[in-house]
Amino acid sequence: MKREFAVIGLGRFGGSICRELSMEGMEVMAIDHDEDKVNEYKNIASHAVIADSTDEASLKELGIKNIDHVIVAIGDNIQASILTTVILTDLGIKKITVKAQNDRHEKILNKIGADQVVHPERDMGKRIAHSIISNNILDYLELSDDHSIVEVKAGRKMRGNTLVDLDIRANYGCNVVAIKHGKEINVSPSADDVLKEDDVLIVIGSDKDISRFEKHLVIEN
Repeated sequence: MKREFAVIGLGRFGGSICRELSMEGMEVMAIDHDEDKVNEYKNIASHAVIADSTDEASLKELGIKNIDHVIVAIGDNIQASILTTVILTDLGIKKITVKAQNDRHEKILNKIGADQVVHPERDMGKRIAHSIISNNILDYLELSDDHSIVEVKAGRKMRGNTLVDLDIRANYGCNVVAIKHGKEINVSPSADDVLKEDDVLIVIGSDKDISRFEKHLVIEN
């Protein structure tokens, strides 16, 4: 069963998260109080709705309690960001990620129940979207418009297999350039190396191929 996400605030950052999650095939509800912004995402997100996120009744009516992960990407209105986070915490949302404007805002968000606080000035939307999709995706770095490098944990679908067994290059078009185990890093992994629980793979490839690799081997429902 697909995890469901909601993105509240469809500015540049929230829009980037919404687009990336939608491109990865996730169910996304896009929420903003601005009708023009909502209309922009009607054909991108699974659902796009006009709502005031500081109104608890409105969020309940949208069925926000059924959403697995809510991303609060409200722009310059720190008060709305804080109030929205408080409401989501009170409603028992499983995971809440919130965009912070500054370090002070981050401290408040951490105190009121945010599970993850991000700074869009430091973290790009694509990188955050991939980390949101799975805890096994540790880092994501764009090399060009359509190629990236990703750092992933060896999840249960990979553990106990060798690189030959998984044949990541043939099946997904990606290359494993290194394997990290604790403080050690193996920059020329053998095809016969067995992947262990704490191993981290550094994989390079086109965004399309990395997406297929993540869906089949990394993301665990």
